Amino acid sequence: MPITDLHAHFACGGKAVNGWCAIPSAVTAEIMGRQGFDLMTVDLQHGLIDYQMALTMVQVLQGLPAPVLARVPWNEPGIVMKCLDAGFSGVICPMVNTAEDARRLVQSTRYAPLGSRSFGPTRANMVYGTGYAKAANAKIMVLAMIETREALDNLDSILAVNGIDGVYVGPSDLGMSLGHEPTLEPTVLEVLQAISTIAIRTKAVGKIAGIHTGSPSMIRQMLAQGYDFASLLTDVRLLISAVAAQLADVHQATDEVVKGY
Repeated sequence: MPITDLHAHFACGGKAVNGWCAIPSAVTAEIMGRQGFDLMTVDLQHGLIDYQMALTMVQVLQGLPAPVLARVPWNEPGIVMKCLDAGFSGVICPMVNTAEDARRLVQSTRYAPLGSRSFGPTRANMVYGTGYAKAANAKIMVLAMIETREALDNLDSILAVNGIDGVYVGPSDLGMSLGHEPTLEPTVLEVLQAISTIAIRTKAVGKIAGIHTGSPSMIRQMLAQGYDFASLLTDVRLLISAVAAQLADVHQATDEVVKGY
């Protein structure tokens, strides 16, 4: 069944697989969105997507049965508010390392009295109706990225901030911050233990835990460990993998390398 309310879905123990869009294209966003992901994310940080393209992509994706999050470029009020005003169901914010970072994120994402988000939901009003302002604080999903040693050390205080719905783990940055090679499929025990600890401590306080992954097997493992949702690579990585596999199959099946005209 399609997810109509992220909070309710996770509160009753639901799991989800997240599709990740980094290519600045409404066409590839639609392709991704039609594959059956439970929710989608448009990446304005490491993706190649600017705000105007993100707006176009969310318009396309919201015609499909999956909530759409924005991974914002940074913990900066202007772009955070613009993404929410555009109608995104929530935000994933990078590099939230302290409780103060988390409080600043809440200020940008929640209307008063919980936060100081400025009122002007230009497209959100069209998507969700004129009652959006009253419902937004309860409906918007706000996830702080845990991707550094500092954030790991401050995890409990970040989770304690009112208005933070949960966390999202970036394994590559987390691994690098802990002194290891950045990868979406970590094998180093210290990184794996950190990932496990984040899930345990997040779920212990009743909040949502999400994580980026590098493979279907890692998704299954993370969901089994207690994560509520996990992202499968990105559209860029999936496209590269599919093309490389198809071309390798061609080369293996012929006596000579097939070249284009």
